[in-house]
Amino acid sequence: MAHVENKDIHKSLRFRGRLVRRFMPVFTKEQLVRLSAKCEKFLTGKWLGRHTKVESRYLDRPDGTKLRVLICRSRKGVKPNATGLLWIHGGGYAIGAPEQDFFFADPLTRDGSCIAVMPAYTLATKAPYPAALEDCYLALKWMRDHAGQLGIDPNQLFVGGDSAGGGLTAALCLYARDRGEVSIAYQLPLYPMLDDRMITPSSRDNDAPVWNSASNKAAWELYLEGVGEVPAYAAPARAEDLRGLPPACTYVGTIEPFHDETVDFVNRLREQGVEVTFREYEGCFHAFDLMGAGTKVGRAARAFLLESFRAAQSRFYAENR
Repeated sequence: MAHVENKDIHKSLRFRGRLVRRFMPVFTKEQLVRLSAKCEKFLTGKWLGRHTKVESRYLDRPDGTKLRVLICRSRKGVKPNATGLLWIHGGGYAIGAPEQDFFFADPLTRDGSCIAVMPAYTLATKAPYPAALEDCYLALKWMRDHAGQLGIDPNQLFVGGDSAGGGLTAALCLYARDRGEVSIAYQLPLYPMLDDRMITPSSRDNDAPVWNSASNKAAWELYLEGVGEVPAYAAPARAEDLRGLPPACTYVGTIEPFHDETVDFVNRLREQGVEVTFREYEGCFHAFDLMGAGTKVGRAARAFLLESFRAAQSRFYAENR
């Protein structure tokens, strides 16, 4: 992809795009490491959801350490047999905390029909693949095993996330399918970070706002440090067999690095019999729904997500014994 000019950006996002380009750096590995510590300190414990409340739980990892998860519920109360949603935050696998994704968890859980579990998975700045995936799988199994205590339907476990969280969503669905221990009913990998090879036109030489090719390369290098042959559980775009994966919903902007790998993944899911609800948003850069939450296109993406999610709740179940 050639240089993304201001005229290429959706008109409602152009001013934000200019600001991002002026003040947000192109991330190096060193910058990601420094930012990771600052973000974790700043975000942890700060929940901005208007319609929900959260509590922290600590799950035992096999090595004796603890995995923090947030449990997000509606302030109005929870309906019986709610959907269980494992929501995985983004941040290039390297930065962030679950609190940042109140933007997604708040509307999806506000009516009480869903409870979200949001893991503070191990970031690549602390340990590379497979640490993050193992944490997410631990949280997924915990949801299944504690469904009654949480008030969720064990046969309606959904998984979703944005950006790197979308990549982990796709990876977790592959991993769970192959392990055969937990059945996922639905997945929402939003503008997912799927392909470390950066071989698609949109992923090469892309300088769009928020997340570009240079930042993407640095993040993948951190996540895959010390990994030899890269498995599909690390970079799901490498997976050839997508049969039997849960039905999916996703969307992506047309000028961002992940556009082409998302479109390719959606097409291959459909070709292999997986139902997918999908939209592309013209002229939108990475995380446009967050950066332009108040714009017409940002609101449209949020409405699409919520409508698709509610429809999935009425349709999709997968038996967990």
